[in-house]
Amino acid sequence: MKITKNTVVTVHYKLSDAQNNVLEDGQEPIVYLHGGYDDTLPALEKALDGKDVGYKTMIQVEPEEAFGEYDPLLVRVEDRESFPTPLEVGMQFEGMPENADPTENPAIYVVTDIADGKVILDGNHPLAGIALRFELTVTDVRAATEKEIEQGYVNDPDGFDDDEDGQFRSIVLH
Repeated sequence: MKITKNTVVTVHYKLSDAQNNVLEDGQEPIVYLHGGYDDTLPALEKALDGKDVGYKTMIQVEPEEAFGEYDPLLVRVEDRESFPTPLEVGMQFEGMPENADPTENPAIYVVTDIADGKVILDGNHPLAGIALRFELTVTDVRAATEKEIEQGYVNDPDGFDDDEDGQFRSIVLH
């Protein structure tokens, strides 16, 4: 089956920066709904469109087509007493960037340092400003279910496809 709109694609990958430093070894594959659902980077969809299982390629994606340029205005220094205890590097908080339009969505800020009564927060994606190289191998392509098409993303095989309790799941970034 060819990769077309409304197919579920499984891709094994290795992610490196432009200097070939490995950022992720891709032990878990990317599984996404193909066809403009914002389920993966558009550059990956473009590279894989019309391909079959077994297709291999390497593409470089510039920052503006990946996670954007690094924005120094998204780095904030806040007083430590404004945060809960315990507080650790890697914890995430939601907040509005300074001078942001109030209709914009809040940013997710990651604690990057805690020192001298101050907390450094960074609202940039960890891969912002980096040209990325993806080594891709398509390992599976299947037709999406009606539910997947309706919701715009792939159902999790472990049964966590719906966020029934309405809570966000956060992870600590390393």
